Amino acid sequence: MSGASRAARARTTYACSECGWETAKWVGRCTGCRAFSTMVERTVAAPAAGRPATQATRPTRPARPVGEVSRERTRRIRTGLPEFDRVLGGGLVAGQVLLLAGEPGVGKSTLLLEVSQAFSAGPRGEKRGPDAQPRTVLYVSGEESAEQIGVRAERVGADSPGLLVADETDLDTVLGHLDATSPALVVVDSVQTVASVTIEGRAGGVGQVTGATQALTSWAKRAGVPMLLIGQSTKDNNVAGPRSLEHLVDTVLTFEGDRHTALRLLRAVKNRFGPAEEVACFEQRDSGLFAVSDPSQLFRAQRDQPVAGTCTTISMEGRRPLVAEVQALVSKSSTPQPRRAVSGVDHARLAMLLAVTEKYGGVKLGELDVYVATVAGLRLTTPSCDLAVTLAIWSALTDIALSRHVAAVGEVALSGDIRPVQGLGQRVAEAARLGFTRILVPPIADRGELPAELRNDTGVRLVEVGTLAKAFKAAQVVPPAAPRQPA
Repeated sequence: MSGASRAARARTTYACSECGWETAKWVGRCTGCRAFSTMVERTVAAPAAGRPATQATRPTRPARPVGEVSRERTRRIRTGLPEFDRVLGGGLVAGQVLLLAGEPGVGKSTLLLEVSQAFSAGPRGEKRGPDAQPRTVLYVSGEESAEQIGVRAERVGADSPGLLVADETDLDTVLGHLDATSPALVVVDSVQTVASVTIEGRAGGVGQVTGATQALTSWAKRAGVPMLLIGQSTKDNNVAGPRSLEHLVDTVLTFEGDRHTALRLLRAVKNRFGPAEEVACFEQRDSGLFAVSDPSQLFRAQRDQPVAGTCTTISMEGRRPLVAEVQALVSKSSTPQPRRAVSGVDHARLAMLLAVTEKYGGVKLGELDVYVATVAGLRLTTPSCDLAVTLAIWSALTDIALSRHVAAVGEVALSGDIRPVQGLGQRVAEAARLGFTRILVPPIADRGELPAELRNDTGVRLVEVGTLAKAFKAAQVVPPAAPRQPA
């Protein structure tokens, strides 16, 4: 066959080593990520002439009725950390590949090292014989040496003889470790450091990371062993390019937290074997991460007297209700353009709520600086916290302090109406458990969704407010001694 015929069957493309964007011709700057000199030439072979591109293969598992498949239950493997298992939906699944993403320094390595220790030692409460051997866990580190991992293990108390540590970055060597140790759980820290000479692209690029993840995933599925991968997030919350790994793994967890606070949030973004958007809270200490079973106490400021500019709300993080406090500060602006600073609240959402508060609250905010923040760095991203934000701003401006036993839940529309929110029964039950006696809620269409104990006279009063004006009127519980005028 002539060389011209072979060239006709192959085509050349150019792909970006940073984000994976492809084009038919070479360009100096990637259109996807706007990076210079990152286009790499690739040759894609076409199928030979006269031969079919694919051939039929006899399936190893025949197709079954969906009713028969749905009756099967997935067996869960508990890791030993209850909060970690709860986010996963009850535990790991054989062959499950999990990606833990987060910013550098947030505590991802510490968390998975504690998971490895708990998994190797066995779940708490599990009945094991005195001669039972610890389960083998292989912790592969490409960023730190084995000695550095040992220092962290000593700090967090990870000393199980079944916890094996290997510092390696070559993909083939990592696969050799997996075949030699036959572990029951694998941790790779991090997947960006694993590379292979047989995969195109630079180490840490999209091509290398994607190829290494595919090889590791294939081994995990073939061996039926759960695998936990750590991925470093960029400033755009991407791991090795925009969503280039999410479709390769079964579960994606994000580990979030402010470096200036000890609170860490473990959130399920994608989960093929359980519910998504589930959240667990951890506290960073010198001796490791500790699970917080009742995180609502962390997001509230403890004080004896009510303070103007604060309002408590109940947010739903996954299936868990969290009581959080919203704080607002309104002051006279010293610049022609007043400031709008937020922390834990969406900036665009705040601009809309300021306009609604000014129109239906009878206040002027155009020439004032407005600062809105949450306690302990919690992010409130759902519209169900709109009512608490508007009440905090209105309270800060009018100097009318809300009672410490008042909470507010509801979405604020542009028309000034208070719209219903999901999970109202769970929110109200959590507020009642923490001692709130007066809860401002949207109009309740079906009171059957409320807990049975709240339908009777239990000391908890639900104040239904249909408009923002009614909410401002109902919030005037503690009048001020001397109203101030920030303007």
